Amino acid sequence: MRPDILNPLFAEVEALKGVGPALMKPLRKLGLERVIDLLFHLPVTWIDRKAVETLEAEDAGRVVTVQVTPVDYRATGSARAPFRVHATDKVGNYLSLVYFGRNSGWARKLFPLGEPRTVSGKIELYGQEMQMIHPDHVIAPDEPVDLPAREPVYRLSEGLANRRAGQLAEQAVGRAPELGEWIEPSLLAQRQWPAWQDAIRRVHADPSDRIARERLAYDEIFANQLALMLVRASSRRRRGLPLKGDGSLRGMLRLPYAPTGAQQRTIAEIEGDLQQSTPMVRLLQGDVGAGKTLVALMTLLTAVEAGAQGALLAPTEILARQHFETLSRQLAGLPVNVAILTGREKGKARESVLMGLADGSIHILIGTHAIFQQGVTYKQLGLAVIDEQHRFGVAQRMMLTSKAEMPPHLLVMTATPIPRTLTLSHYGEMDVSRLDEMPPGRQPIETLVISDQRLDEMVDGLGRHVAGGGQAYWVCPLVEESEVSDQAAAEARAATLKMRFGDRIGLVHGRMKGPEKDAVMAAFQRGDVSVLVATTVIEVGVDVPNATLIVIEGAERFGLAQLHQLRGRVGRGEGKSRCVLLRGGALSETGRARLAIMKNSNDGFFIAEEDLKLRGAGEILGTRQSGDAEMRLADPEQVSALVDTATADARLLVDRDGGLEGERGRAARVALYLFERDAAVGLLRSG
Repeated sequence: MRPDILNPLFAEVEALKGVGPALMKPLRKLGLERVIDLLFHLPVTWIDRKAVETLEAEDAGRVVTVQVTPVDYRATGSARAPFRVHATDKVGNYLSLVYFGRNSGWARKLFPLGEPRTVSGKIELYGQEMQMIHPDHVIAPDEPVDLPAREPVYRLSEGLANRRAGQLAEQAVGRAPELGEWIEPSLLAQRQWPAWQDAIRRVHADPSDRIARERLAYDEIFANQLALMLVRASSRRRRGLPLKGDGSLRGMLRLPYAPTGAQQRTIAEIEGDLQQSTPMVRLLQGDVGAGKTLVALMTLLTAVEAGAQGALLAPTEILARQHFETLSRQLAGLPVNVAILTGREKGKARESVLMGLADGSIHILIGTHAIFQQGVTYKQLGLAVIDEQHRFGVAQRMMLTSKAEMPPHLLVMTATPIPRTLTLSHYGEMDVSRLDEMPPGRQPIETLVISDQRLDEMVDGLGRHVAGGGQAYWVCPLVEESEVSDQAAAEARAATLKMRFGDRIGLVHGRMKGPEKDAVMAAFQRGDVSVLVATTVIEVGVDVPNATLIVIEGAERFGLAQLHQLRGRVGRGEGKSRCVLLRGGALSETGRARLAIMKNSNDGFFIAEEDLKLRGAGEILGTRQSGDAEMRLADPEQVSALVDTATADARLLVDRDGGLEGERGRAARVALYLFERDAAVGLLRSG
């Protein structure tokens, strides 16, 4: 149960003064529904206000606070022209206070002629004249001038002004209690970090306070690493089912190529894990096309040889069906019964699968999240393989391992490599295997970056490719035209290409019904469709060796990992493959950097590290869909800089300082609740 000392922070935000239904709307939009959300909604930048006695031209571009006296109003006849209040400072320097819109009556009320006012805002030069457009603050002589020299600036939403956000943050900080210290004392002294309560107060008062920000980032990373360590310890204490295969089924497989050294090494590591009574929790990282599916197949067969069942979880129905077809083909002639279960299986088909799982006649089940729903009972689930880890977070891993009396062995596979620091901070409870070698025959893919102004040339090139018997993917970033974007939609692009290529064009997107999608994919695999126009539903796993060209439209819109993943749809056959990145005209610096990295590298491990520098961790891991608590206080650079120290500190707490029972441990338990990693506390009890 959450410690009482934290209850004021976990109260609804309506508990704060001045928060009513109107203010709740923008707060909800920002995800600020509890006091703790406001407390952790740190300022993103700040405004320095310079208090001056007199106005100087060199202050142009700065935010200043100065006392002036209004001397004149200037209004023009046009309603669209600005209304100006001419004022002077104490030595007679002129300042024009500018208001746009129909604000003249209000401005006259704010600035009665001859009465001094203190104004604060940005000074700009308009010709030779100094002006201040819509001052931030206008203060009468009888009011206190209580403006901080440094004013925090928060991320806002329509209906929430910065001043109001600051007032709410101030109330939230007022509720922050003094907490016991969870950081190891010598580390605290070495880093010269303030106490937690002091750090949160300091950052809201002065967003440039690097030491206080670092302390808060460290606290969050520490709580995260401690939680992962407790999860790992808990899973190690639980007893699983040792699985020792005899090689009989694996020996019957007819493989298209001899496994690479990396595959053999990984299969041996997994085989060693499966034979233990402690359930395996292993992360398999591999580049696109490195042969993760073969490793998964060998692992599943080992479980079946040992008399257990295996389940393979895929992130999308398309991928689940493809895995089902691939495995059914590879296992043809073997005494292994493979079944599929997705949200689409209904009625008798579903009942038949459920019965087969319960009586053990189904050895391997492939599907989407439906395979772990209530009502799906296995006779003896010994192994779960999760494909595309991005969409399956710590929360789901906990759910899965707690589902069975004897938790299954767990093998998790990532679509593209994950940077080292994120492996530590999000998969710290796992052992890691890396497939860093490509199977023979896997060709490097040539990547070209082309302006979308050369679209006609691109379509001509596509025509030559198709005429030569080739197949291609054409990826679009949106499903339909929208007001906010000028990107070509998949439907519009397919319609345009059909005018030239007729029925040789197929279309798949996320809103199509399953059977419809399957029919198009099957036609593409058979070669009846030459060009598959698609959204990112083809991002993972789709395998058509004859497709040797992929065009990615609006390429600057995609993240690096996603571009690399999409590129991996080609290069699977004998022919030379190309990836064309069609870019828009207005490229941001990040967009330009992203496309340059893609053009120059085919190495997923390198691309993953670069992606982390360009984007946030949450985007790379897809945690927005995964149910994990994201890092709210620590940015990727801080995670990189602090994760090793935090991991060592958490280990010290568990190994030397009495875990969560000593004085420091009791404080750390509070930290787990504070940063909402408290599922680990429950595991500690149940473990």
